[in-house]
Amino acid sequence: ALGLAVYTDHQIFNRYHRPTTRRQKKRFGGLSLRELQNLKPGDFVVHVDYGIGKFAGMERITVRGKQQESVRLLYEGGDVLYVNVNALYKLHKYTGKEGHQPRLTKLGSGQWERTKARTKKRLKDIARDLIKLYARRKAAPGHAFSPDTVWQRELEASFQYEDTPDQAAAAEAVKADMEAPIPMDRLVCGDVGFGKTEIAVRAAFKAVQDGKQVALLVPTTILAAQHYETFTRRLAPFPVQIEVLSRFRSKAQQKEALERLARGEVDIVIGTHRLISKDVRFKDLGLLIIDEEQRFGVAVKEKLRQLRANVDTLTLTATPIPRTLQFSLMGARDLSIIATPPPNRQPIVTEIHTFDKDLIRDAILYETSRGGQVFFIHNRVQSIDEIADTLRALLPNVRFRVAHGQMKGSELERVMKDFIDRKFEVLVSTNIIESGLDISNANTIIINHADRFGLAELHQLRGRVGRADRKAFCYLLVPSIHGLSREARQRLQAVEEFSDLGSGFSLAMRDLDIRGAGNLLGAEQSGFIADVGFETYHKILEEAVHELQAEEFSDLFDQPPAPPAGETTLDVEADALIPETYLANSVERLNLYRRISEAPDADALAELREEMADRFGPVPPEVDNLLLAAAIKQLAERLRLARVLFKNERLFLYVPAQEKDPYFYEHLFYPLLERLSHLDHRYVLRDDRGKKLRAIIQQVPDLATARQIMEQLTTALPTPATT
Repeated sequence: ALGLAVYTDHQIFNRYHRPTTRRQKKRFGGLSLRELQNLKPGDFVVHVDYGIGKFAGMERITVRGKQQESVRLLYEGGDVLYVNVNALYKLHKYTGKEGHQPRLTKLGSGQWERTKARTKKRLKDIARDLIKLYARRKAAPGHAFSPDTVWQRELEASFQYEDTPDQAAAAEAVKADMEAPIPMDRLVCGDVGFGKTEIAVRAAFKAVQDGKQVALLVPTTILAAQHYETFTRRLAPFPVQIEVLSRFRSKAQQKEALERLARGEVDIVIGTHRLISKDVRFKDLGLLIIDEEQRFGVAVKEKLRQLRANVDTLTLTATPIPRTLQFSLMGARDLSIIATPPPNRQPIVTEIHTFDKDLIRDAILYETSRGGQVFFIHNRVQSIDEIADTLRALLPNVRFRVAHGQMKGSELERVMKDFIDRKFEVLVSTNIIESGLDISNANTIIINHADRFGLAELHQLRGRVGRADRKAFCYLLVPSIHGLSREARQRLQAVEEFSDLGSGFSLAMRDLDIRGAGNLLGAEQSGFIADVGFETYHKILEEAVHELQAEEFSDLFDQPPAPPAGETTLDVEADALIPETYLANSVERLNLYRRISEAPDADALAELREEMADRFGPVPPEVDNLLLAAAIKQLAERLRLARVLFKNERLFLYVPAQEKDPYFYEHLFYPLLERLSHLDHRYVLRDDRGKKLRAIIQQVPDLATARQIMEQLTTALPTPATT
């Protein structure tokens, strides 16, 4: 033998082996398959350019003797609009407040343009204030923290799990912000149990090493106690003084902690609203961390604003903010999203049931038989003891304890501590456990009267389980499924449906955004959403922010991005569709059309072709034409062309008008002319009395050749900085 022993780092450091996670490709925008399956004739849809109409199914139409499929929309006064399958990305199912019936738009009346312009103006006003705030922060002097020390690296290496890619990126972004000389204001948004607390630990430790104090503000007493445990455990090997201010501490203990804080003897203080009382004084506060920001009221946030003028601020939230909002608000706040679940994490099995003692007994027995613990949520303090007695009678051999917010602090703390130490199996509690509790041994949660909870609350409560690598269960109990209001039923179905990991974002789409993602843009925005629908609202918001960045605040941003190009329209004289003989299911067809119209590049189209061949058999020429047309459109968009037309073996390239796209004439026009002159095909330039300039390329036999020509035209062009 060689006398050689091989160990992995996990064996040496006594950690689990955690397989690293691969980033998944995500697709956003347009109609999702779920929405399509729910898209029935009569549903409201929004067309970005034409406004709100009703979906009336799909229809085959013949254009110049060639077959194409399109979506039929009905507008005010019986007007009909056919939407080509290449333009499906412009269609969105109308999402406004639950139960709100929108008014149909009158085509050709200018009404939709006016609504969009009004919304944009109001949004610009809101966004302008946000960007001014950002500008003020960029101008304010802040503390530039030192680069990572050996201790910092040691702390990060001692984390018992492997960082997920998003978590690592968020942690790096936070540290980079802290090292910059301007105050940090970063929002870290990640689903429940995706490792936000670890980022807070690392940031706090970095601040402490520079001799600064850290304040961690949390919404509930229980969460304060838990964070205290986590921070104490993670920072045990280092000389860091940590204190907690909450009602679990006696008056004398609080007084002593406050004195030590003012003298600078406490490095990290964790607390509830108590932290912003007048008597709390810091010697040298360097970092403020706010957990679950959406749980704090307006008054608290105002006080925080005064605190954080030039203090680095890190905000953690699990109530998700949709991706689109993240991009558009890049100017107002730096944002990190943790969307990758930790490895070995399994989705939570979520089921809706009527209240049934046998079901409850079986669920609790199953969990306790595998050595786990159970949360039973009953949100009425008056009857919680009664429920606990009912459960005790049902399961005499299982230990139950009760927890609610009206108990004495010391008593509540003892119950929670005993639960964490596994001294009893079932905790019967109100939703006091909603925020951030991390008990990895509890993997079943039963929520009584689930119809009385909001969507975000249900998502948070469900996030209390499934935090280890065991399968977890969430039972939503209701008195009677038929007796539920329509909204309650939709809420519960949404929770049941989105039980995947990281599904908080999808849930937000269903609920929080319908109500208006309040704390980011202030309270005034929800009215616009009802007017134009959610997706269009975001699109307008994005445009408004881009315009402000380019026009009013150009000095604030390093390089204003290239202005968004106008729309590129495409017309091809060829049978470009998915034949019913190839794929009969219209929902599936519509979904494939959408995916083709949204594909970002040629690789995505090739993948789609492979997938179709694999699922439905050899791809017919009509589908190939459809894919070629989509590829030509992608290339035309890179060239910022207004329109591309293929007919009579000729390819027409329409250039945008100068006043509409000055960027095109500055950066792309002359390189494009030069590329045209190098083509193997003859071409002519036509100009209709200064109206529409177009290049007409001759002898183009088919779409495949047209695509090759477009590829030749885009190869050596300067790529515009995309927005």
